[in-house]
Amino acid sequence: MNKLISAPGRIARRILPFPRRRKPGASTQAMPFFAVPAGAIATLPDPAAFRQTLLRLIGQATRRIVIVALYLQDDDAGREVLDALYAAKARAPDLQIAVFVDWHRAQRGLIGKQKSAGNAGMYREYAARLGPGVEIYGVPVQNRELFGVLHLKGFVIDDAVLYSGASLNDVYLARHGRYRLDRYHLLQHAGLADAMAGFVQKHFNGSDAVRRLNVADVPSTKSLQPAIREFRQALQRASYEVPQASLVDGTVAVTPLPGFGRSDNTLNEVLLDLLRGTRQRLIVLTPYFNLPRPVRAVLGQLLRRGCTIDIMVGDKTANDFYIPPGEPFKTIGLLPYLYENNLRRFARAHRRQIDSGQLNLHLWRDGDNSYHLKGLLIDDDVAVLTGNNLNPRAWSLDLENALILRDPSRLLQAQHEAEWAALRRHATRLVDYQALESPRQYPPEVRKLLKRLSRSQLDHLLNRLM
Repeated sequence: MNKLISAPGRIARRILPFPRRRKPGASTQAMPFFAVPAGAIATLPDPAAFRQTLLRLIGQATRRIVIVALYLQDDDAGREVLDALYAAKARAPDLQIAVFVDWHRAQRGLIGKQKSAGNAGMYREYAARLGPGVEIYGVPVQNRELFGVLHLKGFVIDDAVLYSGASLNDVYLARHGRYRLDRYHLLQHAGLADAMAGFVQKHFNGSDAVRRLNVADVPSTKSLQPAIREFRQALQRASYEVPQASLVDGTVAVTPLPGFGRSDNTLNEVLLDLLRGTRQRLIVLTPYFNLPRPVRAVLGQLLRRGCTIDIMVGDKTANDFYIPPGEPFKTIGLLPYLYENNLRRFARAHRRQIDSGQLNLHLWRDGDNSYHLKGLLIDDDVAVLTGNNLNPRAWSLDLENALILRDPSRLLQAQHEAEWAALRRHATRLVDYQALESPRQYPPEVRKLLKRLSRSQLDHLLNRLM
């Protein structure tokens, strides 16, 4: 991030020439889907339930475990998950276990910490101590982490899909008294599980760019660059294998969708189409208030049509990059203030809708815990479960996916309402943009960096990258 701030604005603006126009969104009515019984879809209430469910499913697995996450951390929670995976393999030797994490993220230490082998060091230590059986792969979506990561989500364990935007570490799994809140859903359906595991098998295991991390000889990123280039091209064409099904009584249409790249991104097009189709009410969940331009445009259209919009974001103190006063400041700690400035501008531009109650901006905060929710609830019959942060980075750089739930009979409405009510217990509605902390009151280091970014116009670049 320091390099970005010191780079000339002229060069920075040329790094990511995002297209200004996108293709019209794909029709959601024509999307194939799995008809999943409503009773097979459950919303888990909190990180503790997510952790318990994950460990229970691993302990009961008989055929396959496929875990896809941004990272599996070298900490108590990460080791608990690895211990469970190796114990499952010892109990059922024919069990196939594969873990996929971001290639770059796995091989570096934490931001601001001393250089280390990263989480991959733990993977190799476990393999050396406990032997083969748990395969851990690094997925290099881009040549550098700055320009995109593996943000695909979903744990497939036998015929269950445990879906969350969470990664695997102490704070996501609520160890040691703190948590990072996400959304957690369990779907029991063999066809959906096969499709999500099949995507990984075809597009990850079938690529020369995706390599084992828990082995002694790990190739360099530089040596993989030709394979990474081919991998990116393949991902832009990738899709889940979903049959043409019929929606019968008691079922919900569930469509898994991948998204990658700046153009012809199926997930982006469907999300925009779903947003445009809002009839009365929309709920948007995002951890970082940095909406892509096309999303902001659609929200403006919905407000002009009279739709009610609720947007929940984390208070800047609930951002995972926030650095409390008194702790040594690092440049990465600027991000929560950038997001708050984005929110202030948005709230100021929509003062009238906020005053009337048509637009409701909710700030979530619960002690020193953090907020990582993402997704959409549209009217009472559409839900989007996703790890997509609804920001320009997700829109163009990261490999994303989502589960689109269409529920014309509103069988899941009570679940969604209960989830939304639980979230609001720790949220405050923003009554006016002036209720946010003024930039004049920010810490001196933050004010100085914000001025430098504004003068060089690098704040626009950071909003595209972060």
